[in-house]
Amino acid sequence: MQSGETACLVGVDENGLGSRLGPLVVTAVLARVTPAGQRWASRRPRGKLSEDLGDSKKLVSHADVSLGEAWARALTGDRWDCPRALFEHLSLEASSSLRRDCPRHIEQQCWGIEGESFAASDELLQRVTGHVARLRERGIEVQRVQVTSVCTQRLNRARERGVNRFVSDLHAMEGLLLGLREQSSGDLTATCGKVGGMNEYDRFFGPLAGRLHTTLQVGRQRSAYYFPGLGELHFVQDADARDVLVMLASLVGKYIRELLMARVARFYDGAEPEAGYVSGYHDPRTERWVDATRQRRRALRIVDDCFERARDTSS
Repeated sequence: MQSGETACLVGVDENGLGSRLGPLVVTAVLARVTPAGQRWASRRPRGKLSEDLGDSKKLVSHADVSLGEAWARALTGDRWDCPRALFEHLSLEASSSLRRDCPRHIEQQCWGIEGESFAASDELLQRVTGHVARLRERGIEVQRVQVTSVCTQRLNRARERGVNRFVSDLHAMEGLLLGLREQSSGDLTATCGKVGGMNEYDRFFGPLAGRLHTTLQVGRQRSAYYFPGLGELHFVQDADARDVLVMLASLVGKYIRELLMARVARFYDGAEPEAGYVSGYHDPRTERWVDATRQRRRALRIVDDCFERARDTSS
């Protein structure tokens, strides 16, 4: 990049890859970045910013996603009156398309919005909005945040075709990057969180399969590729703890994943009073909740493929 030029940088990360219930969510954050901003974006935040921007696993839990919500709202102008409107703005795929294959009697399990509201306090939202302004002052101007959600049914159907969750994750990343390239003024330089233990990504490309590309690097810490007309893709180990845009993607994705998982939990509200709010991951509380909802699921004719992921025997 020549002196004074801005670059189109993207950070991409996943949330919910290893869960038992709920969707896989992949998020991308596109920013125009100055040379000074590029240097700043590639290192861990410091000071007050580091308290609100970092590894989402340390800053956000399934029981409190208000920080992720605040970032999602602040990065998109905070002009949404409810979580559904925010999600529909962020989603790469239209709501009607996401629900296309939902059996009518099951649709409310994943898409019911009763009782849904924003949780971030005004103080938190103002603080995060200030962070966004300071990022802009430092040469990092976020232009677009985009999300892909892959529901349990789609993950299970892909698995039946021999596509495990790791490859589904990769394909979602590819789709987001292709969509963002159409909205950007130049080629992208994308930093993506590493997908499982994958090193040779070109063996598993989906939307990018068959496109002319050059392999720049292959290794455990980083694998990188160049695609003419798209740009550079870097898959980096622990990127969500090192790269500012990947951190932002992870925080927003964590909020969206928990928003969608909470819809599933509310649909069965009261099935297991002691379970409280379930994470959907492989933990004892989720195990009890799955058992407690079994009778109701049978009564409502909820098919297993729309409720719980089949295990990947190849992972």
